[in-house]
Amino acid sequence: MSTRRQDIPDFKSRTLQEHARLGAEGAAKFLEAGHQWNLAPTLRERGAIIFPHIGLEKCGHHIAAAVHACLDSGADRVLAIGVLHALTQDLQEARMRVAQGADVTKEESWGVQGEGLKGRADWQNEFSLLNFIFLWQEEIKRRGVKPPQLFARYPYLAGGRPHLLPGIEELKAIARDAVVVGTADPFHHGIAYNDPPEKSFMPNEGGLDLARKRIEEGLTLLKLGDYWGYNQHCVDAKSDARDMGQTMRYLYGAMDGTILDLQCQDMTVEYNKPAPSWVTGALIGMKPLHDPIEYGLH
Repeated sequence: MSTRRQDIPDFKSRTLQEHARLGAEGAAKFLEAGHQWNLAPTLRERGAIIFPHIGLEKCGHHIAAAVHACLDSGADRVLAIGVLHALTQDLQEARMRVAQGADVTKEESWGVQGEGLKGRADWQNEFSLLNFIFLWQEEIKRRGVKPPQLFARYPYLAGGRPHLLPGIEELKAIARDAVVVGTADPFHHGIAYNDPPEKSFMPNEGGLDLARKRIEEGLTLLKLGDYWGYNQHCVDAKSDARDMGQTMRYLYGAMDGTILDLQCQDMTVEYNKPAPSWVTGALIGMKPLHDPIEYGLH
């Protein structure tokens, strides 16, 4: 496994530092704000929730809504599907090869990662589920309850063929009686993400409208089950949801996604690039279109 890419900030360390600074009192602020959405019925109906992983100050209420939904759903098990970012050069090169049409089955990093699984452990440097786990643990303390069993899993290189992912059988077994949530920041935009200046927009000057349009395009492709089309959409829209989205769709079938709220976070400081440079986080409710029996979930 190659060394860490120098062009990616150490978001894991920053996230953990933020948790230490906020503590229980800070977490409570986001957890209370998360009550503005009641998404437990969505999970009970075999739907799903997608939440962001930009900073807690921007999207903590989104993540809290997902935490409440999981705990209020009555489920005994929760599957949280994370994003495995290409934090090393070999992960980045593999992702680029697959996007260009290479045979995903030949890639060493192809598969599902997570605690207790054999194989690669790139997930240990990942940050995408850290905010969810932080608020999850804090809310369990607040409620004083025995929590559902939580499975955090990180698929990599779905490549239009999530049914072939090494480790997908374990996820199918978990999915039979678990509720599912996933994380994604589905639109990165501007100078820091190699958009040309003439096609880079500030959030309130057409940028968020563009973000909504692109995110909805991706949700439509997932609903249709166009896995490769969705993979390439994520490349073009600079969405980090490509593997999470395909995996969720394969496990839980066709769902109709609705954007419940959009937030954005400026990234000029993190990448030392001029504005506009920002990322969009979205809270998305996914409602099932078919009986889960159709997809072998019972």
